[in-house]
Order: sequence, then structure tokens, then C-alpha cells
Amino acid sequence: RFFAADCFNKAWELIDKTDRTADEDERMLLLSMASAWHWTQRPDCTEQNMSAAYWQIAHIYGLLKQADNARRYGELALAKAKAKGVPAFFLGYAYEALARAEMVAGDKEKMQAYLDKARRIVKRLPDAEAQKMLLSDLEKIG
Repeated sequence: RFFAADCFNKAWELIDKTDRTADEDERMLLLSMASAWHWTQRPDCTEQNMSAAYWQIAHIYGLLKQADNARRYGELALAKAKAKGVPAFFLGYAYEALARAEMVAGDKEKMQAYLDKARRIVKRLPDAEAQKMLLSDLEKIG
């Protein structure tokens, strides 16, 4: 659990860094992959954990302008987010990841379709702060 969370958080620090080097880009991706792998080694790993892990990998691939990889991990995040018991918040972010992937790919029609799905999810979120966070991230796309 320590390594899953530690790698996720260290990857997040690099995501937030605006002037990453190529080496930092590589480290960011590897940290995110390591986080996902460590989750898979835990007996208490949930669909929710993996949705978040796949979302972060998709997000990073989007930052790296690798649309196909971003799409692949966005689809994995979506599959996990659709599992029974996973809060709608994760579904909204899976659609956000797919919208970003399509933005990178230059497919505005698919991007808009995913944005629309994510915005519909926002309305289902019971927490105003979660709604605000997801909407803010959606506004950065397109």
C-alpha cells in the first residue's frame, strides 16, 4: 500500500510541474505504472483503486501527447469505474480521461461526446466539492 500511494503521489507532483524535462516525463510515467502494479499485488485492491490508477496513467499519456496509450488506459479506467459499487466520481473521471485522449488525437467529435458524458455524471455527484473539481478539469479540455 505504501509504494502504491507513494508512487502515485510522486507521479502527481510531476504532473503538476509545468517545466518537466524528458527524464522527468519518463519518471512520471514509470511512477504511475509502478503505483498501478503495486495495487495489483494487494489482496484488498478494488476496482476503484484500479480505476484511479488507470486514470492517472491515461492522464500522463495525454500530457505526453500519446493519444493511443491515453485512450487505452482511459478505456481501462472506464471499465473499472463501471464496476458495481464504484462511486460515480470515478466514472466521471474516466470519461474525462477519454476526452483528453481524443483531444490529443484531434478527434473533436469523440472528445465532445466524452465531455458530455462526464458533465452528465457531474450532476449525479452528491458532493459539491467533487462536482466543482471535475467541472474544473473538464473546462481545461478542448
